[in-house]
Amino acid sequence: MATFHVQRTAPLSPDEAWRRLTRWPRHGDAVPLTRITVATPPPTGEGTTVVARTGLGPLSFADPMEVTVWRPPLDGSPGLCRLEKRGRVVTGWAEIEVRPGPGGRARVLWREEIRVRAVPALFDGLVGRAGRLVFGRALNRLLRQP
Repeated sequence: MATFHVQRTAPLSPDEAWRRLTRWPRHGDAVPLTRITVATPPPTGEGTTVVARTGLGPLSFADPMEVTVWRPPLDGSPGLCRLEKRGRVVTGWAEIEVRPGPGGRARVLWREEIRVRAVPALFDGLVGRAGRLVFGRALNRLLRQP
């Protein structure tokens, strides 16, 4: 399994950063060649299923994820969302943590452990670096756009 993490400090309140990062369909605009659908009715909470479909036409795959931890930031406490990846191609988990940072800003940490089936463990370093690059850019976009 490849692991990576990305950290950002944003000029937003923790509540606003959380809102921007957990509006799931917006992730499709931030990750290339990806569409996001939410397969369960709102509001988001434990048990919510989010499906990322990545690729073009027949060369695409679904990455279903289930929210297993849902604790929005509250009264200065950090927020944490954990998604368990339950797909045939991609497995693992992702966590989004949002906490108060310096000067009233939000401190965001995105952690992920990912396994891509049919990709040998020999390439875990490459998968981790690619994940850090793609999700770092996605995180930047999600935090910039209201």
